[in-house]
Amino acid sequence: MKKLILLFLIVMSCSSEKTNQNADFITVFETSKGTQTPTYDEVIDFYKNLAKTYDAITIETIGETDSGKPLHVVTLNPDNNFDFEKIRENKRILMINNGIHPGESDGIDATMLLFRDLVQGTIEMPKSTVLVTIPVYNVGGSLNRNSSTRTNQNGPEAYGFRGNARNYDLNRDFIKTDTKNAKAFSVIFNQVRPDVFIDNHVSNGADYQYTLTHLFTQHNKLGGALGEFLHTEMMPQLEQKLGEKDWDITPYVNVFNRTPEQGFSQFMDSPRYSTGYTTLWNTLGMMVETHMLKPYKQRVEGTYELMKSMIEITEGEGERISELRQNALAELKSKKTYPLQWTIDTTQSTILQFKGYEGQMIESDLTGAQRLKYDRTQPFTKEVTYKNYMTPTLEVDIPKSYVIPQGWWNVINPLTLNDIVIQKLEKDTTITVTSYKIKNYETRTRAYEGHYPHYNVEIESSTEKVKFREGDLLINTNQRGCRYLLETLEPQAPDSFFSWNFFDTILQQKEGFSPYVWEDKAKLLLTQNPKLQIDFNLKKSFDEDFANNWYAQLDWIHKQSIHYEKAHLQYPVYRIE
Repeated sequence: MKKLILLFLIVMSCSSEKTNQNADFITVFETSKGTQTPTYDEVIDFYKNLAKTYDAITIETIGETDSGKPLHVVTLNPDNNFDFEKIRENKRILMINNGIHPGESDGIDATMLLFRDLVQGTIEMPKSTVLVTIPVYNVGGSLNRNSSTRTNQNGPEAYGFRGNARNYDLNRDFIKTDTKNAKAFSVIFNQVRPDVFIDNHVSNGADYQYTLTHLFTQHNKLGGALGEFLHTEMMPQLEQKLGEKDWDITPYVNVFNRTPEQGFSQFMDSPRYSTGYTTLWNTLGMMVETHMLKPYKQRVEGTYELMKSMIEITEGEGERISELRQNALAELKSKKTYPLQWTIDTTQSTILQFKGYEGQMIESDLTGAQRLKYDRTQPFTKEVTYKNYMTPTLEVDIPKSYVIPQGWWNVINPLTLNDIVIQKLEKDTTITVTSYKIKNYETRTRAYEGHYPHYNVEIESSTEKVKFREGDLLINTNQRGCRYLLETLEPQAPDSFFSWNFFDTILQQKEGFSPYVWEDKAKLLLTQNPKLQIDFNLKKSFDEDFANNWYAQLDWIHKQSIHYEKAHLQYPVYRIE
């Protein structure tokens, strides 16, 4: 009899579940009746225990964060296969990012419930979709827990802070990668290579009836058949599915201190943002933006239902999504030009049946100025113009390759993190390239995320023969990261490495002149070069400021001479056409 009991225990211990089969995994959110969100440690412990109990889930650490703690990645696959190379052979991957702004904790709780309910069979497990989540991306902000910094937000009782351990907003760091968090994210994303990406947030800016708003990546910028699918099929399907569950949803209400019924435009997610970054890899990306003033329980439940719906869409459209993504890369490789800058297309728009609240400007009894006041006793449904079409304002020819001198290691690091294929020149080589000179630019006068970014960049291009050294870097654009290369290495792109100050040392002259020495040499130079003398005279005649500035005159002549340093304003990334 004892042997039979022992055999029974052995059989039970070898079941498909690892341990603690009957654990219910009730969350802090549930025990608090929707008023609280767990601490960072409670979140990680939840997933660790879930992974110990269910073979379909694994949790691993990848990279570091500025907080000193690693990033965790949780994967759910009922096939128990966690090799992403093999997963991509016959399944789609949906990646969920949570806690990029830890005070916006809705997604943290909703994803915990989602993963638990899937492995416990409360909701149907997807057959052809693997789920991946970063449970808490901004670890440092999550550890900086408080109950006051989300001034406008209705719960939870305590939450994390927006800035990370070094006070960076991580949703501005996907290109410049100042933080260890962003560096780790680049590695994770390029390992996972998701087909669909969701970043969970909470909105700000206006009052309206909706709990849920969506912010899909801009479809014109995503481009081609993939962008069209996002705009005309994926987004309407999501709206329909949620509507059938009595969860109304509208596009993200992109207004500040004014009422939405005046109309609004789609937010343009440039590559500094999560969905702008994922777009560079032809991933179908969206942000969930729940409404800050709705009760926390309601916001979490809405986020949960939205993610369920996105799983259903990915399941139903999986083969098409894979095909469209593959074709998008082929389409880009066949194009000759690429759009760098965009503006609203005023010839097209969408009419929303928008559910809002009446609002008006009234006199403030605090400041005496006009202030906005919404009246929730007066809900309405009105036609609202939504400007969700963009058109390019600047395009660039796509080069065959870029060449970067090896000294610019600060640029090489993010390229490497993003799995860019790089070759090193095997010997000193002279190459005919397109060379850029920075002609003009403007710079922010106030700090922005640790930088003073440049904008309104103007360039002059020329064809030159440039000597490169053994070990300099040759980067072919015919690769998966083509869009990433164009958006970072073309200086006029809004989130280029130039815009983010990677090359600021070229903006400062290192050598100059002493006027008392140079004046005699400058006079001799004009005498020996009649054309230069004519140009100098014309500039004095037609430029009054120049004519009245003796140093500007000497500097102008110096810049036309062989003494002027070639490195000044010379953009050190070269194109092979």
